[in-house]
Amino acid sequence: GNDNPTLAPAERLTQLGEQAAKRIGDLDPAALEHALRDMWTPLAALAGDARNGDQPATAVVSGLFLSDGGVPKTAVDSVEIGYRGVLGDRQASRAHHGRPWQALCLWSSDVVADFAKAGHPIRPGSAGENVSIRGLDWSQARPGVRLQVGMVRATLTAYAIPCHHNARWFTDGDYELMSHERSDHSRLYARVDSPGRISVGDTVHLAD
Repeated sequence: GNDNPTLAPAERLTQLGEQAAKRIGDLDPAALEHALRDMWTPLAALAGDARNGDQPATAVVSGLFLSDGGVPKTAVDSVEIGYRGVLGDRQASRAHHGRPWQALCLWSSDVVADFAKAGHPIRPGSAGENVSIRGLDWSQARPGVRLQVGMVRATLTAYAIPCHHNARWFTDGDYELMSHERSDHSRLYARVDSPGRISVGDTVHLAD
């Protein structure tokens, strides 16, 4: 039948291929070469559309933060990550922070944005996270999951338990809104499996 432009890209490729197979014997070599040259650009574009339709949106590092202790942390463009965490970052209380399995604190900037839209005076870095990630389905972020963050590979180890220091970021002081027991909105700790440098804009994906 005739080419149907309303079909999905992959289906159009199949249809065009079937039509070409039926008619190829009717073309002389010179005409075939000319036809293939004319078809190459639209076929390549269709193939690109088909591939892109199957690809998930890319998650990226949207913010990096460190401090000399306490919150909020200060935004920086790039950080060096060692096995014990972000070089130059320090926690005010070492009783509950700073162990190797707490080397990094990660959070979703999408979650923070949702809190802000709900009227809470919170922004990335407020709650002590080192790495802010945009575009990752945060319901997939749970202990045991491995992430590739720029050059760094890390394993999520535990949910970060919210404390009263974060009450100021919520209009009613209910910092338990960040708790994993309430929703998928929790920050997470991670150990560093492979150190390196992370910069804002680096890609983030679930590691094998």
